[in-house]
Amino acid sequence: MVPKLEVKGLCYSYHTMEGETQALSNISFQADAGEFLAVVGPSGCGKSTLLSLISGLLSPDAGQILVDGHPVHRGNAAIGYMLQRDHLFEWRSILRNASLGLEIQNQLDESRKEKVSTLLKAYGLELFSNSRPSELSGGMRQRAALIRTLALEPELLLLDEPFSALDYQTRLSVCDDISSIIRSTKKTAVLVTHDLSEAVSAADRILILTNRPARIKGQLSITFPGGETSPLKRRNCPEFSSYFNQVWKILQNDTAESLEVSHETV
Repeated sequence: MVPKLEVKGLCYSYHTMEGETQALSNISFQADAGEFLAVVGPSGCGKSTLLSLISGLLSPDAGQILVDGHPVHRGNAAIGYMLQRDHLFEWRSILRNASLGLEIQNQLDESRKEKVSTLLKAYGLELFSNSRPSELSGGMRQRAALIRTLALEPELLLLDEPFSALDYQTRLSVCDDISSIIRSTKKTAVLVTHDLSEAVSAADRILILTNRPARIKGQLSITFPGGETSPLKRRNCPEFSSYFNQVWKILQNDTAESLEVSHETV
């Protein structure tokens, strides 16, 4: 079976007047249909760059990125990208914000308008369809942003720190809500996060990256008793701390190796 996402030998460098900075080096992995993948690594190692490459916003220096066996390209309708902030427009209602992607692509016919309204109802925003973004909580705004993404019916969802702007309590609740929505729609998802607890609580598998230039340091499959997928419930399972410690240990080993290399260089 062809994986939903396949990344092979991916390399990317940033070029400035000062020179070249290698961000990613020989990254290879795949995600199957319906899999929830989390990507963690040291700050600045290139996690967000990886998502920009998968989305087609950037072009790799080397390697391949395939979705359903086909090379990705800019504007690929099969890929939805949810950013750190909701980017809802205050002058548009929540309904019109959720419909914006369809409107831009000239796909906002009556059937799709009805679908957006159905999504708002299903995810608890029906009563706020005519509200402005400023009238909603941060968590509700993030749900509206996800509905805007889902309305385009992507096969692959890319999530770049989508909960980082929320306070801790809201972040836990919204992570649980959005993870549930993604799993109920059977979408394949790639989540980039700095929060190891978030990765363990939400993902089926975690990719752990090294310091820049990022390579894959390790992978960890995540399973909880009874097939539990709720992030909030997973946090209360005894397995949670074990997975967290495994990821932390791999990251700490990488940091120690980097310090040793720096010392030897000096």
